[in-house]
Amino acid sequence: MRHRKTITGLVLALSLATLALDTSAPPEGSGPARRAALGQPTGQGGPARPGAAAEPGVFSGRAFDTCLTPPADTMRRWLDSPYRAVGVYYAGRGRACQDQPQLSRAWLTEVDGMGWGVLPVYVGSQSPCVRARNKQHVRIGSEPGPQGAREGHDAVLRAEALGMGPDSPLYLDMEAYTYQNEKCATATLSFVRAWSREVRSHGYVPGFYSSADSGVAHLEAARRAGADDLPSILWFARWNNRPDLYGEQALPWYAWHPERRIHQYAGNVTERYGGRTLQIDRNLMHAPVARLG
Repeated sequence: MRHRKTITGLVLALSLATLALDTSAPPEGSGPARRAALGQPTGQGGPARPGAAAEPGVFSGRAFDTCLTPPADTMRRWLDSPYRAVGVYYAGRGRACQDQPQLSRAWLTEVDGMGWGVLPVYVGSQSPCVRARNKQHVRIGSEPGPQGAREGHDAVLRAEALGMGPDSPLYLDMEAYTYQNEKCATATLSFVRAWSREVRSHGYVPGFYSSADSGVAHLEAARRAGADDLPSILWFARWNNRPDLYGEQALPWYAWHPERRIHQYAGNVTERYGGRTLQIDRNLMHAPVARLG
């Protein structure tokens, strides 16, 4: 896809200057889908009501994510919980849980049959100014655009290998970073846009997870500055224990709307259902989930 606009450093810097500094970024490991027709995040309309009926392929309600994919038996027992969607860390060089012995085509088919929606999270290279010490070794290199395209292609191949078909969302996990650093912000945005272009070119829907006051505020500044090729869905982390999709201070209600938002409102909490205990992050969402193909 050709670039329609060029974001100058001055315009981006002016946009970033209007945003507040990061004061509520969750720790690393907190991270971690509508159809490809979602396109760019410019839609407007009334906010969706949590629990409202969703379009096919879109889930509206409570979701959880956890570093290690739970066994299918645990997912069956957790049907007693208020959650009906689960985030899984399926690929990426930056995953904290690189080994995922439960995650397979068979697992996805089984939990899909139980009625679970799945949110595929790709933890790839991280911003050059990522804050987490344990992510320093997976920072974006000197060619962020080509690197983003390569990792976007990898995200698609890994999703296909697990049986997730086109129109599935793939969520790029970008942990908190110092986006007020203009050089770092430019490199990170170049990576994210290239990743999104590549994912979208294969018929998948690019999503993006980050702290509300970090990566999400950065993408909102880029949207206001006129950037194209941005992710279609935003998964924002603000651990305030107040689930709210359209009241987020870093985003105007009409941006990434409708069916394009997930709010991770609490993290590292322990819950037990059906005799099985998990440490999870809590989310409210109105956004697409994976389609098995």
